[in-house]
Amino acid sequence: MPKQSPAEHASQVALEQMFDCINTGQSFLLEAGAGAGKTYSLIEALRYLLKRDQATLLRQNQQIACITFTNVAKDEIAARTDRNPAIFCETSHAFCWSLISGFQKPLRALVEQLPKWQELLAEKGECIGSRSIEYNLGHRSLRDSRALLHHDDVLPLTIALMGHAKFRSIVRDRFPIILIDEYQDTDKDWIEAIKALFLGQPESPLFGFFGDHWQKIYDGGCGRLTHSSVTEIGKGANFRSVKPVVDCLNRMRPGLNQCVTNPDAPGQVRVFLTNTWTGTRQAGAHWGGDLPTEVGKVALNSVKQQLEADGWNQQDTKILMLTHRLLAAEQGYSNLAANFTFNEAFTKKEHPHIAYFVDALEPACNAFANHRYGLMFEALGGRTPLLQRHQDKAAWDTAMNQLEKLRNEGTVGEVIKHLQSTRRPRLPDAIEKLEHELETFDSAEEDIPRRLTELMGLHGTPYSEVQALCRYLDGHSPFETKHGVKGAQFENVLVVVGRGWSKYNFGEMLENASRPTVPANRQEKFERNRNLFYVACSRPQIRLALLFTQEISAPASATLRNWFGADSITEVQF
Repeated sequence: MPKQSPAEHASQVALEQMFDCINTGQSFLLEAGAGAGKTYSLIEALRYLLKRDQATLLRQNQQIACITFTNVAKDEIAARTDRNPAIFCETSHAFCWSLISGFQKPLRALVEQLPKWQELLAEKGECIGSRSIEYNLGHRSLRDSRALLHHDDVLPLTIALMGHAKFRSIVRDRFPIILIDEYQDTDKDWIEAIKALFLGQPESPLFGFFGDHWQKIYDGGCGRLTHSSVTEIGKGANFRSVKPVVDCLNRMRPGLNQCVTNPDAPGQVRVFLTNTWTGTRQAGAHWGGDLPTEVGKVALNSVKQQLEADGWNQQDTKILMLTHRLLAAEQGYSNLAANFTFNEAFTKKEHPHIAYFVDALEPACNAFANHRYGLMFEALGGRTPLLQRHQDKAAWDTAMNQLEKLRNEGTVGEVIKHLQSTRRPRLPDAIEKLEHELETFDSAEEDIPRRLTELMGLHGTPYSEVQALCRYLDGHSPFETKHGVKGAQFENVLVVVGRGWSKYNFGEMLENASRPTVPANRQEKFERNRNLFYVACSRPQIRLALLFTQEISAPASATLRNWFGADSITEVQF
């Protein structure tokens, strides 16, 4: 038998510890750092359980629940387990809905207690009454005979029902084993309810948690999970990266030392600073200390040239942007980005116009261009309208063709006016309300609020920048932020680190990392920044480079020397 590599040996040790927990009925947490093969461990757990329990589960009409964070992960796990009927693999929302959907009477009462539903019912002057509670498209609305839940309603309703012993008993009888993938990003309140009401309780399901709290980068996730009834298993393997990269990750994270597949495989780590630039840097709470955008582009091009001289193939290189104004400039939506005070308005689609354009209008227009009309109406979030006459179809065809021209040549304001006049498609109520507020605002009476100032600026932005934003958010780009490619890997990675995010300051994070302890009031922000930084640095297979466009202090530089080595750090030559 071939000798195991260090990574394979570490993986086997973790698997054996996991199997021991399963055999003794002990809930466990498998902490798998970047590149450790977390999904492989989850699949191995499922296969082990199927071999042991499949016949019993099917005979007793029970299943193993496998709860994923995304539909992509759900489909991958289902495919790799041959869609075995003994496994119920779903996202957390779909899983919870499968648990609560049969409890219609208590659901009616609980829905009326939810704040958003109280607002909606008060606005309509109605109550839930005898309506059926349903959840399909994830939009909150009240119909004649149905109350349709929003995504955000499902987990709070599940948590409320979990407080009843009968409900918990039904969960336990249906799912004696529950495995949760990406536990660190799973809803915090739901995990807390599981800890309080299931873990350590008599006849609780066996829980297995898979993930890595250092890779928690989404708001609302539980992060690190500890419980006296859960055994933690550290998987000290890295099958992704070569030793020079993993050595940096191990110095960054000494609490989870990783072994590599081939200790002799070559690789490279380089860190570029811009502290020697003598011009005036950007100012402001979110931008202070960063290079001006144009100078940042010069620095980026200089670094790319140096890396090419080192033998980097740009086609095999992913550029991960932890700074947004430079990213927007590279991607072609700088005017759109500059229009908003907070990046989250467009990066996380918190602005209603951006959310509608990206999630509904652009997919619908793309479907129309491909003659997939059913998909077009599905993207718009509604049923296919009655097209009983030729004139109805012709009106839609004319409106969508006019829209296509405006999307390519017009402004956002012109697109909005077109949609308002044709109502094909209809604008969402939230956008109509905001547009009406801008149209009727009297600037002579009061100062114009920020939301309307931003809307005015958005109106004047070329709509082509919305399309550029969509391409970036969809991942069709050599540039990314790490939120978009979490879990991915690339041969070479260049991480560009700077300012411009309301929640991130990586220079400050590096300073705090050099201290014996992080101040308690900075701990949450420190972990948010550290996690995103760790995720970005752990993507490459062979080569890692970092470019800091923000000025780095002496304590932060000490952290970089500790993590990446003094020999790897150089200054960009302007």
